[in-house]
Amino acid sequence: MEKIKVFCPATIANISCGFDVLGVALDAVGDEMVVRKVDKKGISITKVVGQELPLETEKNVAGVAGLEFLKASDYSGGFEIEIYKKIKPGSGIGSSAASSTGAVWGMNHLLGNPFSKTELVTFAMEGERLASDVAHADNVAPALFGDFTLVRSYTPLDIVPIKAPSELYATVIHPQIEIKTSDSRKILKTTLSMETAIKQWGNVGGLIAGLLQNDYELIGRSLEDHIVEPIRSILIPGFDIVKNASLQAGALGAGISGSGPSIFAFSKGLEIAQKVAIAMAEVYDKIGIEYDVHVSKINQQGIKIL
Repeated sequence: MEKIKVFCPATIANISCGFDVLGVALDAVGDEMVVRKVDKKGISITKVVGQELPLETEKNVAGVAGLEFLKASDYSGGFEIEIYKKIKPGSGIGSSAASSTGAVWGMNHLLGNPFSKTELVTFAMEGERLASDVAHADNVAPALFGDFTLVRSYTPLDIVPIKAPSELYATVIHPQIEIKTSDSRKILKTTLSMETAIKQWGNVGGLIAGLLQNDYELIGRSLEDHIVEPIRSILIPGFDIVKNASLQAGALGAGISGSGPSIFAFSKGLEIAQKVAIAMAEVYDKIGIEYDVHVSKINQQGIKIL
């Protein structure tokens, strides 16, 4: 095989209480990429459709992740990459992660899968470093593994896949403003009280237990963030109103998707998830901010061939 076309899913990172360690892949929205083997050594970004992004390899997250892949590979040739962006940069649903993971997954497949998914995460993290100044894995891990993932450790990297309950749906609304991940990190506190930390640890454990036990009420009770959301939410117009409207519509819980401005909610069943989408949209209709809204099952596969 000399060429492959793949779907690269959008992702929700942090999942309220799991800053930089929890993420989940979505089924309803994602990028498409074409990866092609060539004789010339290196990575060439030949086309970007849908968004204004650099074609220069060292300035494109897919290019940077691909270069990391090549450093570790014994492949003597190179790759050309076409990117068809359906996820807007700065949206908070893993735009840079989709490009980074799509590149390395496609290259790995074309070479007969010499690297494990965890190894691919390390390459894709370098694309995240370019995008946000931090090589975090909470978006790239679920994009590659599918379902939910827990980054138990960064040194050494230890990814724990967690299967999503079958009736869990995500609703995500993206108000049409951009928040750069690098900027949203700068406003976060670097210290916190023991009392706050204990609350957060409890919610992380509760959320993982809820997922493993298919306990939807426990999942909902655990979607609380005492560290990041109180600070980042001030950057998102109408956040508290959208969150409250989601809960009133029947959502299990809601929070900031990644660094924002997207807001996510989890629901049990498609019908409630669609009601939540309507409730979210009504808020931004009243505020007068344009938006995109997605209702999605949890993506159990991650990246897939088209």
